[in-house]
Amino acid sequence: MDAAGPSTGSRSIVLVPDIKAARESYAREPDARLEEAIGLAQAIELDVVHAAVVPLSKVTSATLLGSGKVDEIGTFVHDLEVELVVVDGELSPVQQRNLERAWKCKVLDRTGLILEIFGARAQTREGTLQVELAHLTYQKGRLVRSWTHLERQRGGLGFVGGPGETQIEADRRALQDRIDKIKKQLEKVTRTREVNRATRTKVPYPVVALVGYTNAGKSTLFNRLTGASVSEEDMLFATLDPTMRALQLPKGQNVILSDTVGFISDLPTQLIAAFRATLEEVLAADILIHVRDAASPTSAAERRDVLEVLTELGIGETDDRVVIEVLNKADALPTDAVAILESTCARAAADAPMVLVSALKGTGLEALIAAIETALERGRETVDLQLSAGEGEALAWLHAHSEVLASRADDEGQNFVRVRVSPGNLGRFRKRFKGPRVLARAAD
Repeated sequence: MDAAGPSTGSRSIVLVPDIKAARESYAREPDARLEEAIGLAQAIELDVVHAAVVPLSKVTSATLLGSGKVDEIGTFVHDLEVELVVVDGELSPVQQRNLERAWKCKVLDRTGLILEIFGARAQTREGTLQVELAHLTYQKGRLVRSWTHLERQRGGLGFVGGPGETQIEADRRALQDRIDKIKKQLEKVTRTREVNRATRTKVPYPVVALVGYTNAGKSTLFNRLTGASVSEEDMLFATLDPTMRALQLPKGQNVILSDTVGFISDLPTQLIAAFRATLEEVLAADILIHVRDAASPTSAAERRDVLEVLTELGIGETDDRVVIEVLNKADALPTDAVAILESTCARAAADAPMVLVSALKGTGLEALIAAIETALERGRETVDLQLSAGEGEALAWLHAHSEVLASRADDEGQNFVRVRVSPGNLGRFRKRFKGPRVLARAAD
């Protein structure tokens, strides 16, 4: 299968190994995997001159592919003057090195390619540091297992550009020193983010975070709801750095809407770890909006991938916050499919709402906003507390993490406070305030 890519960029081949023994573990059909892999390559404007699914009866330890396939692809590389081969799978350092020697061109596996994309997309200081940390962590494993010295970085941040170093010292200690330095810089950035978040919670506005598979339409929905102008290209990982905007709902409630990086299947573990600081906005959110591409033939598999990443972040089935499932791109669906999905949304449980929308056309947004307002009201608790005069720190915590509805002090310095606590803060609230200080408690 051939695929024409953009006219600019490095001439590239995209290969999807279809390993017979692992076929049952794949959530997608080979052609769907190939289409996504081409999209990843095109996200950094690689010129994809050939793309193919490569059936494999078994894995060859030295090169992943058998010798016959290596020679066959080598002919394509030579005849098409290919500069880069993308293998949509995991390559060991030895396999990568041997394939580069055989084909006499650069080779990237899936992790390396995603790192390249993130390197090209990062705009903020935090995003740049996170990409570099993920890349160096990836290279460290390859350095330890395969080479004593590296003349040049393999894969991300060195081949097609991006932030960070383009030369990496052979000495492992120097590499670890660089990783440690970046981690310290990220800690400072994270502390700044925590201060900013604490400032926001003093308002306090609930946080509503958009999550979803890459290219599901999160940024388009974000722009439609807030009037912002976040990049919404039809491209994988068009958004990397998080964006936040205030949004006033019809009933007068103010919320902060957060647009986050898209997830993808087989997201490199280095990126999950490195971007944890960015994804803390998701962890701190009161409500999650899971945006799905309802028109995608792999929508169900994409949903599973997103839920797996959320579980890795600590947001699993035991989490009590509301997740609103938004089926986007209704405008790209046939009429009968729209009718079926509308019926599905109507039958959705109250604690797991579903809404069909078209962020592009602006349809279904009233139902989504209504679902957000309902979710904000659900699970909140109004609590009356009595605090002594010396509990200023506890009072400050309440102002930072709850909505203080009323507050008065008597002649003896006792403070009587009525607060409304959102589901996202209830756990911490209950640990901190219990016993005789709690005078009354009522669910909203």
